[in-house]
Amino acid sequence: MLIMPTRIVLLLAILGLLSACGSVEVKPVDCPSGTQKLEGCPPLGAIDDPDIGKLYDSRAWQKVASLDIDPVEFGRDAKIPINHARAKFIGSTDEGGLTSLAAKIHLIEQAEHTIDVMYYIFAGDLVGLAMLGALCNAVERGVDVRIMIDSMGSISLDRNYLRALESCAVDAGFMRSEAGKLTIYKARVQPVIFNAASKIFVNHNRRSHDKLLVIDGWFPEKAAVMTGGRNISLAYYGILPDGSHNPDTYRDAEIFIRGGTSDEERRETVGTVSEIYYTLLFSFKNNKRLKMPRSQNPRDAYEDERQLFRDSLAQLQSLPRLKEYLDKMDDYVSTGFHDAQVRLAHELANLTDTNVVIDAVDNLESNPNSIMAILTSIREEHARNVQIVSPYVFAALYKDKEQNVILDDAANMLKWLDDHPDSEIEIITNSILTSDNFFTQAVIDMDLAPRLLLSEEYQAWWLQKPEKSELNPALVESDDWVKMVNHPRLHIYETGRIDDVRFGGDVDHAKLHAKYALRDDIGFVGTTNFDYRSRLYNNEMGFFFLSEELAADVRANTEYLLSVSYRWGSPEWLEMRKQLMAQSDGKASRTRNQRGLYKFLKNTGLEWFF
Repeated sequence: MLIMPTRIVLLLAILGLLSACGSVEVKPVDCPSGTQKLEGCPPLGAIDDPDIGKLYDSRAWQKVASLDIDPVEFGRDAKIPINHARAKFIGSTDEGGLTSLAAKIHLIEQAEHTIDVMYYIFAGDLVGLAMLGALCNAVERGVDVRIMIDSMGSISLDRNYLRALESCAVDAGFMRSEAGKLTIYKARVQPVIFNAASKIFVNHNRRSHDKLLVIDGWFPEKAAVMTGGRNISLAYYGILPDGSHNPDTYRDAEIFIRGGTSDEERRETVGTVSEIYYTLLFSFKNNKRLKMPRSQNPRDAYEDERQLFRDSLAQLQSLPRLKEYLDKMDDYVSTGFHDAQVRLAHELANLTDTNVVIDAVDNLESNPNSIMAILTSIREEHARNVQIVSPYVFAALYKDKEQNVILDDAANMLKWLDDHPDSEIEIITNSILTSDNFFTQAVIDMDLAPRLLLSEEYQAWWLQKPEKSELNPALVESDDWVKMVNHPRLHIYETGRIDDVRFGGDVDHAKLHAKYALRDDIGFVGTTNFDYRSRLYNNEMGFFFLSEELAADVRANTEYLLSVSYRWGSPEWLEMRKQLMAQSDGKASRTRNQRGLYKFLKNTGLEWFF
């Protein structure tokens, strides 16, 4: 069940296990009366607030060897609570993208104590530079900042930008207590590269696919958490640098959660849980703390970059389309939320699991906080309607060393439908028109859908060359084909339609990137794609929720996606593929050769890495 006893060990005492000692660089003893204006000295009247002191130490970067716990093992075994919170869903429309971007900038600008930022892709374009500008401003007003990017996902980001961001701390303000009083703790910027490729003995295949923003996590009335599929890049928010519509964007989704109230003895809110989760990820043994060269004067060396950050922020905020949403943010971030029960889940164990394929089932069973494990457990229960939305969704098939099947997701899904005759499953994913990954799309079109919909005979027929399969009326117009692809309770849809500009229409069908699942009133919104990479190799995260109202908003988003999709195997879907194959560019060529690509992935075992 989603609901479990709220027995939590992630409290302030745990922060002590992760803390470094004595993190304040300049203490009052170094700043005798009348000298508070010296660089680094706390202002007159600054207090040594004990709660801020503990929080400050817990957020300090340190090497994993100095910790009293293993962060991955701790995260795997921790009893994560169910939190009462307020939540809203940010959907896949153009409006959703602009709302998401405006909310992120606004939340950073309104942060009072701490900011934690983690993104798989952090681009050095207008959005990325503007966010760095907002973070720079935040630390200068006394907000403690941690930022973490994935080594591989953000490989193109100029690392000097992160060093320049750290240099903003030269003029950092001092953190404030919960009551708003200035403390002796000077705000920092701590940039970290997750699983740094530059380190020896790093497994580059283990990545953090997280997209997470945590604002004031330890302050219940102020805390805000946002996660989902959107990375930090113009491509995820539907705009170009001049503010005009970006035709090559992503249709994505996120969950936005505000912390609920807590009593004095139990501070385990969604904000505290999220911040501690971030600390565990921040403390992974293969991470690298990125620092400014000691030989450089940080104020002078990075002056141009800091100005670029601020200019980019001003440019982004001046765009008329975005300004319209920014002007509404005071109201948006404080109203319109639904009461919900939420529970954070993750795949931290993927970072250290071994025998990830042949021991996949055992690995899941040993990780009670696994997204996939929780999804599997709640799938066993009865539900009238199940919706799965993901750009790269696979039906897992695991075998042991002797090639005996130990898990077959397709067979299990079909059996579940047989056992629940009043239930239905809807899957929405990309088509060859909208996908940005032809490897995963080949698995979807040549494996996922055929295994779920077609008989073994028709699966084999479908894998023949296009002229013998999808272009062959004997197959795709047969009564058996029509009956199988129109399964009454199992519907597979792919985004994109024939009215796309590629075919002479007037619609730019965007790339699906949203990742969520819904069964009646219980849902999950997060970063996982439900493919092999997300299941076995990446760390992923997100939130399960229980809320009738929130589920209704998610379901409305699904209806929108259905309006821009075709059903797999339908005449319209086949015609779209046919017209695409008739074109002469690279996408057309890859579509014609999709079967060959799938067989190559299958025969070489490369399907496990996409």
